[in-house]
Amino acid sequence: MNGAESLVKSLINNGVDICFSNPGTSEMHFVAALDHVPGMRSVLALFEGVATGAADGYYRMSGKPACTLLHLGPGLANGLANLHNAKKAGSGVVNIVGEHAASHLALDAPLTSDIEGIARPMSHWVHGSVSATDVGADGARAVQAACVAPGQIATLILPSDTAWNEGGEVAEQIKTPPRAAFNEALLEQATKDFGGPETLLLLGGNALTEQNLQIAGRIAAKTGCSLLSEWANARLERGAGRVKIGRVPYPIDQALETLAPYSKIVLIGARAPIGFFAYPNKPAILTRDGAKIVELADTSQDLTEALTALCGTLGATETPPAHVAEPHASPLPKGPTSAESIAEVLARTIPENAIVVDESVTTGRAFFPATAGAPAHTWLNNCGGSIGYGMPVAIGAALACPDRKVLALVGDGSAMYTVQSIWTMAREQLDVTILIFANHSYQILRGELTNVGVQNPGPRAIDMLSLNRPNLNWVEMAHSMGAQATRVDDCGDLAQAIETALETPGPYLIEVAV
Repeated sequence: MNGAESLVKSLINNGVDICFSNPGTSEMHFVAALDHVPGMRSVLALFEGVATGAADGYYRMSGKPACTLLHLGPGLANGLANLHNAKKAGSGVVNIVGEHAASHLALDAPLTSDIEGIARPMSHWVHGSVSATDVGADGARAVQAACVAPGQIATLILPSDTAWNEGGEVAEQIKTPPRAAFNEALLEQATKDFGGPETLLLLGGNALTEQNLQIAGRIAAKTGCSLLSEWANARLERGAGRVKIGRVPYPIDQALETLAPYSKIVLIGARAPIGFFAYPNKPAILTRDGAKIVELADTSQDLTEALTALCGTLGATETPPAHVAEPHASPLPKGPTSAESIAEVLARTIPENAIVVDESVTTGRAFFPATAGAPAHTWLNNCGGSIGYGMPVAIGAALACPDRKVLALVGDGSAMYTVQSIWTMAREQLDVTILIFANHSYQILRGELTNVGVQNPGPRAIDMLSLNRPNLNWVEMAHSMGAQATRVDDCGDLAQAIETALETPGPYLIEVAV
């Protein structure tokens, strides 16, 4: 058995049974091992950022890591942006990165690079295999590292000679550590003076499961506190019949206004609120001066345990939860599509148990409140802010949950970063409905010009933020990659297109004029 075969078997033994790959020469023995070793599904991506983003989405919906197969340092570098997003989301990913054979490194061939140096900023764990006998055990340790709560990025560097040499040994399953218990000593601080309109319970991470939101709803009903989540959440369960929770707004002025009432904030799985960027003459810390902030548990700890303890201490265990979302009942809007009318269409058309991947950036700011009463569904946000996350994450979500419909809501500028995703969706016949919001610009940056103090930007500045000359044709792009597609600019047509897409097997793209 060669090292590559022992690695594939060791990954499978440790629960990793899907590989998102964009391989090159150095990885060919791993590719060949996929034929020799049953049990590993391999999904080809035409760009490494699609592979890494898909692994992120797979972890969010399955709770277990996938692996990626990337070609040397440049291949890893191409995937870093979505590894950054995965790291911020707390997703577990195992990267297998090919390297030159030891005898070849001294020759400084064109693709030679510092792979460990490239990997380190986006990885929690980095290791290079030394011999074929080590590879299987190294793979098992990579999985173990990826499974550390809430999920980590593990990068294993695989020199080609360690893959092709004989002597590979298969590693059995390695135990992963459980989530750490929350610090009970903080419970007294958290509960002191807890309640009323000046108290906020701010949630993130897996505090946003249906079960945990119900506990939070009981606390809110008993104490009168407010509930909010972070602006971007790796996974949030929401919809009719579930406890409704708002988000800290992205625009800094709105965030400051939203958080101004709270003198006490208890964090469970969330960070203390800060701005996405620095702005001239605006604060970076979004909470009011003097606010008391208690971090009862972070994302590495047992958030269910923390919420349950807080609920029990406050005497809310038997209290019916507050803020349960009612079913959406608004009529279908008429006329041209806009941010507000698209939100109403989505509220009527999101199917039961759907997975919504949100990278709608500016157009989508109206979507979240309007869809609170849609049928029960899961909502995934971009936690790292690097655009091009939406369609790759939708791939991973669809593969993790083949029995669920996936809707990817993506701005046209963001979608161009990882447009190759459409091809993988078509090749794998994934049930993904893609809505591309075509405003022909990086619209968020037009707003940011004002936010950073630029007054009356000139034509050159505006031109750098415009996606025209020529306009992007999403229907033609989708067709060229094997997906069905249509273009709409009317609310009635949009509703009909979504219904058609949901009934059509495989990927279906809808270009929405905004």
